[in-house]
Amino acid sequence: MVRSIYWDIKEGLLHRLFVFLVLMAAIFFCAGCRSISSSESHDLEQTLRIAIESFQGEVGVYVRKLDGGCEVAIGADELYPTASLIKVPIVMALLDKVEVGQLDWNRPILYRTSQRSTVGEDLMAKFKDGSEISLDKLIFLTQSVSDNTAARLAQDLAGGGAAINRWLASNQWLHTRVNARVDGRSPFYDQYGWGQTTPREMAEMFIALRQRRAISPHADEYLDRMLGKAYWDDEALSAIPSDVHVISKQGAINASRSEVLLVSAPSGPYVLCVITRNQTDQSWGDDNEGFQLLRQLSRLVWNALEPGRPYESSLEGPVWPKPHESISK
Repeated sequence: MVRSIYWDIKEGLLHRLFVFLVLMAAIFFCAGCRSISSSESHDLEQTLRIAIESFQGEVGVYVRKLDGGCEVAIGADELYPTASLIKVPIVMALLDKVEVGQLDWNRPILYRTSQRSTVGEDLMAKFKDGSEISLDKLIFLTQSVSDNTAARLAQDLAGGGAAINRWLASNQWLHTRVNARVDGRSPFYDQYGWGQTTPREMAEMFIALRQRRAISPHADEYLDRMLGKAYWDDEALSAIPSDVHVISKQGAINASRSEVLLVSAPSGPYVLCVITRNQTDQSWGDDNEGFQLLRQLSRLVWNALEPGRPYESSLEGPVWPKPHESISK
């Protein structure tokens, strides 16, 4: 009897000791993870702050590793112009109408020249009056090519800017709004243009799409794939090796340049959103200060989060093809 009690006590003590050691190991491990995470975030933030210090304008930056290993926010909760970034929530609201059965995916869309945008060099603006286009091609033009005329039509099909804003609010997107052609939003349009957002919220939209909690799992997957087909790849995208999958959206108006990326990096996916405002340099060449900043910050983030695979991309713009001298016959 005494021997039995002795072994019961011994086994109980050993079990408690084992649990204690496991808990202590977990605590030390997690503490170490936080220390590494904090250091990584601090170092990257300092690097990015130095890079934007001399920029002639204002810059908002948000970076986050989806596994929680790193987060940097610089002016990330301030409002900025979306430029063409607004086309992402426009299409999200459009796909929601398809999801709930309010819009027929297979119905051809009629195009009228009265819907033509006067901004940018659009493909759809060249369509003849009365032309028809499928909804999936309209979305492709809106997202991948960033066609303004297609995006205007997409906004109308989604119910208009006011309906899109209600959808955004109902889904807890508190800062992103459509301003163009929306009653009562003229002051916001004058300040921000077509739309407004924050770098953090735009990045979180991409994360929500990737995690299949933005619209519906299937609709999210569809848009996720579409955002991986960007035509405009000379800025932040150019700082990512071409064999790495990225979904992205680009934006540009006179005094603002922007890009949001979700990068499926080898060490784990991360999201980056950079938006500028009140830029002094309003030129449209590859050497625009905003375009160069997008390339620089994207390169810095990649090399910081993927030190085992450094990638020295060009900050000056496309390296191929090179402009050629005129050839004399």
